[in-house]
Amino acid sequence: MIEKIVVGTDGSDTAAQAVIQAGDLAEKLGASLVIVSAFDPVSSARLEKERADAPQDVEWSINEREDVDAMLSQISAPLEERNIDVKISARQGNPADAILDVAEEEGADLIVVGNKGMAGARRFLLGSVPNKISHHAPCSVLIVRTT
Repeated sequence: MIEKIVVGTDGSDTAAQAVIQAGDLAEKLGASLVIVSAFDPVSSARLEKERADAPQDVEWSINEREDVDAMLSQISAPLEERNIDVKISARQGNPADAILDVAEEEGADLIVVGNKGMAGARRFLLGSVPNKISHHAPCSVLIVRTT
């Protein structure tokens, strides 16, 4: 039985299709959903400048995860309104590694990812998130056609 689903997103329209399908599946199965996004580190200089330019009462909220946290909160809100048990996770680093790590930590029964970037010779040269996940996942994987 599928009780916990992990879905990866980068905030793009194609990744949103995977999140929508994962949400629909979680709702139908009564499963919980963990939405994962990876982010690149932000330079200290940029963070310091943004904090200096921000009003004093909000400068504490400016951090290296600020953008990805906001994106994940926006994506999860409509799912939470449908009474789906949703958790968000922002991880620094490689997207495939972030999704795989969260799936293992959470004891996921299913990982859902979009297929974007999986077609053609490019996947053999650069690798891709769905390709890596399909080969290294600790559970079943659903690759959603998003393109």
